[in-house]
Amino acid sequence: MILKYDVVVIGGGHAGCEAATAAANMGAKTLLVTMDMNKIAQMSCNPAIGGIAKGQIVREIDALGGQMGIVTDATAIQFRMLNRSKGPAVWSPRAQCDRGKFIWKWREVLDHTPLLDIWQDQVEELLVKDGEAIGVKTIWGAEIYAKSIVLTAGTFLNGLLHIGRKSLPGGRIAEPAVTRLTESISRHGIRTARMKTGTPVRLDRRTIHLDEMEIQHGEDDFHQFSFLDTPRPLKQLTCWVCYTNPAVHDVLRSGLNDSPLYNGQIQSIGPRYCPSIETKLVTFPERDQHMLFLEPEGEDTNEMYLNGFSSSMPMDVQIEALRQIPALRDAKVYRPGYAIEYDFFDPTQLDYSLESKVIRGLFMAGQVNGTTGYEEAGGQGTVAGINAAIHCSGGEPFIMRRDESYIGVLIDDLVTKGVDEPYRMFTSRAEYRILLRQDDADARLTERAYHLGLATRQRYDRWLEKKQGIDRIIDVCQNTHIRPKEVNSRLETLGTTPLHYGCKAIDLLGRPQIDLHTLAEMVPTLQETIDQLPNRREETIEAAEVLMKYKGYIEREKLIADKMRRLEDIKIKGHFDYKNMTQISIEARQKLERINPETLAQASRIPGVSPSDINAMLVLMGR
Repeated sequence: MILKYDVVVIGGGHAGCEAATAAANMGAKTLLVTMDMNKIAQMSCNPAIGGIAKGQIVREIDALGGQMGIVTDATAIQFRMLNRSKGPAVWSPRAQCDRGKFIWKWREVLDHTPLLDIWQDQVEELLVKDGEAIGVKTIWGAEIYAKSIVLTAGTFLNGLLHIGRKSLPGGRIAEPAVTRLTESISRHGIRTARMKTGTPVRLDRRTIHLDEMEIQHGEDDFHQFSFLDTPRPLKQLTCWVCYTNPAVHDVLRSGLNDSPLYNGQIQSIGPRYCPSIETKLVTFPERDQHMLFLEPEGEDTNEMYLNGFSSSMPMDVQIEALRQIPALRDAKVYRPGYAIEYDFFDPTQLDYSLESKVIRGLFMAGQVNGTTGYEEAGGQGTVAGINAAIHCSGGEPFIMRRDESYIGVLIDDLVTKGVDEPYRMFTSRAEYRILLRQDDADARLTERAYHLGLATRQRYDRWLEKKQGIDRIIDVCQNTHIRPKEVNSRLETLGTTPLHYGCKAIDLLGRPQIDLHTLAEMVPTLQETIDQLPNRREETIEAAEVLMKYKGYIEREKLIADKMRRLEDIKIKGHFDYKNMTQISIEARQKLERINPETLAQASRIPGVSPSDINAMLVLMGR
């Protein structure tokens, strides 16, 4: 059987779903090929979306017109804003989700996306002609031809599961690995390597002494992931906290000889920032306890997820160790933790559009690029899907900058620096994080996405409405004069210094004791302005307050970003014969030749390329 499409997306995980909906919503006739239609966007590990920096990525996906934020809000069973004690630059939303309902909400989205078809099958070969991807073949003999191919195979490429000394092929527990596809791609010259990740045990809630654990409540305020009106309809649940102890550690140490991480069975590198419990013991031998989070898998299930206890130890060791925790002494296990090894491709062989430099028309997104996390995958999938659709008609690629989005930071890091361990996003990776806040993703991206054809008119109008509200609030604060006698008694009750002279309302907002709501109590015109906001009032107020309170920091960072952008405008691809450039170091020559950067700014971020190398290139450009 032969099928023809504009875009074929391989894999129905978080990257694949975002890529498929993005391409289809931009007008490309799209096919999503997945091994199991009942496990679309499966949360293979933690049933949660967002977190430090990851939450910002989800907000960016939503601002671009993607779906992860909408699906998360619709299936959230606990919401929290992390890093509240710090500045708004690092506030990060996170939601615990109902795993099963998350899948079916995504199915609903896919089923109602025009121009998008789903085909349940397994791709085993990439079809390439004259250096260009033209289609795929499946294990059931289907040949599917397309102008663009998006590979989002997750952990399935030659996946190998490990529990103790037992190992079996698989892409996830009880799901088959994908064989031969890696080889059909790598034979064209794309470099491949192996990585490892893992997941914890799943426990039966009925057998856990929850009353002996610390309760971790969620939050119930205006915050959510989508900039559209997507309320949280599900019952909001609590999570719990407990700790390992020396008895737990003793049991685990007794099984280290049978751990595939330490007996030579697993050779690949695991995620540094989400280590297994056995790795924690070896890395931090002085610690006598580690924090664990017990999280519900859904509102209608007894299955619980033990965050922090990822392991590939023998199952009897895992279970015996768990039962040394008082609250888990009677715990029954649905499934032990396991590790998985899988293939990925060197992301330095990609352009910023996530198109392969080696095979034209082949785009890659998610764990196949060496990343870890649903959010990182979804962000890449959105960009790959957009560019796959653009590729069909020959337009200019959609590129995201480092000062524009966390997704831009992620992609730049991948294609410029490559990976030697599973890549996870953190706020510390973004040098412009004051500009990349969770509250302003729509300000940064929605207009771009609308003109691109991905964000809907409804979404664009909602952003314009919010922008007008922000501008009105700021205008009132900048132009309203306050006299001391009008506010001093209130200032004293707030514990802040009374005024000796009059000032503008915005000047009072700079005080830590005063927020916009407090200021509105003292400034009637501001309260009237707030009362007239039509939608998403609290979100608009928060955005306006952040812009005013942190104006100096924001403007300073914009100046720095503008200076760096000048280097971004200096295109160097094709201008230099790096191999014969004696003016720069040997290491710089080798790195520049391998990565072949697009701009001078990208060259400056390549490890091993020094400022003096960049100066030499600037001089040569001048010549």
